[in-house]
Formats: sequence, structure tokens, C-alpha cells
Amino acid sequence: MPGEAAGGNRPWHNAAVVRARNLARGRLTQPPRTAGEPLPVIALTRAVPDSIERGELTHLERSPIDLARARRQHDAYRAALAQMGCTVRELEPTPALPDSVFVEDAAVVLDELAVITRPGAVSRRPETESVAAALRPWREPGFIEAPGTLDGGDVLCLGRRVFIGETPRSDAEGIRQFRALVAPYGYTVEAVAVCGCLHLKSGVSAIGDATVLLNPDWVDADVFADYERIEVAPGEPFAANALCIDGRVLLPAAFPATRTRVEARGFEVTTVDADELAKAEGGLTCCSLLVAE
Repeated sequence: MPGEAAGGNRPWHNAAVVRARNLARGRLTQPPRTAGEPLPVIALTRAVPDSIERGELTHLERSPIDLARARRQHDAYRAALAQMGCTVRELEPTPALPDSVFVEDAAVVLDELAVITRPGAVSRRPETESVAAALRPWREPGFIEAPGTLDGGDVLCLGRRVFIGETPRSDAEGIRQFRALVAPYGYTVEAVAVCGCLHLKSGVSAIGDATVLLNPDWVDADVFADYERIEVAPGEPFAANALCIDGRVLLPAAFPATRTRVEARGFEVTTVDADELAKAEGGLTCCSLLVAE
């Protein structure tokens, strides 16, 4: 299979080892799972704040957000994560931080550590403190420090290969620091040019152990030549941001033609409405941090 790498795109591919280590540190009270049991995955999410309409926008025109509908969609998203096997936990609300529902940008969770980011938008930097505190029961933190910037939405992990988008939110110094933090654990880091969208994972996401879903207008498909590639359907440019949990794919309901393409490759697909959150330049990966116990 093209592009096979140990553990594929799942950040919890070595969950048994991580769980055993955490048990030894006194962080867990249950013994490690045996082979064949479901992987224990925590999904950290945060409520949609009242202030979401004041969030940062880069590529979209500002339009009114129906707050009640956005919250219903977020509730449905959390329910879908639970249905896909995650234990969903809610972080403390941060009503004064407009983009705080998009928790993925504040950290990158690997088996060995959690890299706490330094978001490219100054208004988002206060989000990281509470995320770092929430992750400490499972991971030792590493930090991106000034002057570097890095958004979690720009970081795509495929096994031990990490791709990071060069965007206005993630700069060369942030990428350099990330590389230094993860290199001792055997990860390689490749910078990727991105155009026309906010984050790398707006244009490409991992949906299998060696498969990516991408928009070739925003990300050079040749960068992912080692992987099986599924291109979004014409007229659905924002469909490339999908969330994969243990081989099951979560897609926005607004992109039925792309869903058909993904299902044709043998993937099980679940859909949720997410158009209100999309008005704030948020995607499905943005709204949760997945952590292996």
C-alpha cells in the first residue's frame, strides 16, 4: 500500500504503550487495554462562545452567525465523536475568546508529548494556557516560543512524518521549533506551501493509514505522492477538512459529492452539519483535540 508508515495518521497509534506509561506515572487507574479492544480516545472540545462572530477571518467575508444553530451543530459534532467511540470531554468555556471553540489550533498531541502552540493570531494566544493545563494528565508539554508562531490546524501527522503548512499563522521559526521538539522521538517534519485557504488541513487531511483527502488548488498534490490521494469533488473546495477516527471518517454534510468519492474507496462515512461554524473559518478537525489515554 503506498505510503505505509507505522501507525498511519492516528495520533494514538501506540496507545497501549502510552497507556502503560501513564499508568506507571499514576495518571490512570485502569490497566492497559489488550489487543482487539477499542482504542481509548479522549476528544477535548470547547463550547461555542457568544463572541464567535468577532473571531479572526482571513479568506472569508464576515457574515452573520446564527449562534443557536452553531451550538446545535457543535452538539451534533460532539455526539458524532461519541458515536465513533470517543470519550468527549468539555473544556472550561472561554466566552471572551471568539475562536476558542477551535481547540485544535492550541496544541498538537503526539504519543510522546503535546506541543503547545503559539497561534499566529495574537487574539488567540490566551487560548493555549487552559489547553496546556487540560492536556497535562496525559502528556508532557513542549512549547512553541516567541518569536515563532504555529497553529495546530497547519500540522498534519502521517505516522512519523509531519507536514506543516507555511501560512500567515505558522512561520519558519515555529516550524523549526516544532521540528526540534519532535525530532528526538523519530519524527520528520516537512514544510508545505499553502495558498487560498487558512490552514494546511483546510486543504488536506488524513482519512486512513495511508490516504489523504485534498484540494489540489490549495495544496500541491505531489507533496503527498507517497500516499493514496482522493481529490475533493468539483464545486466542493472546503471538503478536504475531514476527521478520521480509527478508520471512520467524519465529513461535513454540505459536501455529498466528496462523500461519494470517499465511500467509493471503501471508507465508512458519517456526516454532520457544520456550515455555521464554517462561517468562522472553522472545520471539523478544528473543533476537537484527540488524545490517546
